[in-house]
Amino acid sequence: MEAENPPAAAVEMPEPQYRERVAFGAPGLPVALLCLAGALAGIALGLIGLFGAAWALLAVGVVVLLAALFLALGLTVVAPNEARVVQFLGRYTGTVRKDGLRWVNPLTTRQAISTRIRNHETSVMKVNDAEGNPIDIAAVVVWQVEDTARAAFEVDDFVQFVSTQTEAGVRHIANRYPYDAHQEGVLSLRDNAEEITEQMSREITERVESAGVRIVEARFTHLAYAQEIAQAMLQRQQASAVVAARRQIVDGAVSMVDLALQRLSEQEVVDLDEERKATMVSNLLVVLCSDRPTSPVVNTGSLYQ
Repeated sequence: MEAENPPAAAVEMPEPQYRERVAFGAPGLPVALLCLAGALAGIALGLIGLFGAAWALLAVGVVVLLAALFLALGLTVVAPNEARVVQFLGRYTGTVRKDGLRWVNPLTTRQAISTRIRNHETSVMKVNDAEGNPIDIAAVVVWQVEDTARAAFEVDDFVQFVSTQTEAGVRHIANRYPYDAHQEGVLSLRDNAEEITEQMSREITERVESAGVRIVEARFTHLAYAQEIAQAMLQRQQASAVVAARRQIVDGAVSMVDLALQRLSEQEVVDLDEERKATMVSNLLVVLCSDRPTSPVVNTGSLYQ
């Protein structure tokens, strides 16, 4: 029988308005050398013009120096697994992902965004499961920024956004399933953690997709009944375990008794009427199903005494 899944409510998020694209730029080292050479040339021209009273040459030197310094403002260092979101006069122009020294338009602003893999572990939250029982639950989510433009412009703070949406997703998943399944074909948080965490991962992915975040993995780190009902639920679990164990013992005992009757009949060891068979079945079931050692009774008379 396939497990019954509660219908999942679709998470509707606003359609993203921005998509990451590569920013216009150039390798930074050649530009840095050019700026250095220009600065030295400007200083040299300025000194020559200053001491030689050549004011035109001095002006050229100052212009060359200022131009070199202006170009140097476009140099930016990009660390590994880091990106720079580039804006020109408030407008998104692209993202620099290639690490090392890069050069972009000096008039732009550059926002650093880490693309490293991160962990977010929620605090232990008290929620009600599908049956209304209070449970304590916590989860850890492994995530990574996939689209830097969305992370920078679609949400106010993408780190806080991931934290909030993760907690909302965990609460929603916990509300949809019971902690324990008391009937077959129903998923439970305790017995079907793998299937439920996959659904939780998909739901959190839908929630944070508009922020340009990719969910790598999501797992429960803490799952237990709340303290106020933990003792009562423990007794319920113990009782269920006892019932299941006794059911398995009875099933095994019935199979053994049936096998014994078949072997006796096939090998013609003894011919028993229905009354004696019933007595034998009763005695064997008592011996096999009893939770205490049985005391044998030796019958010194005939079979029917």
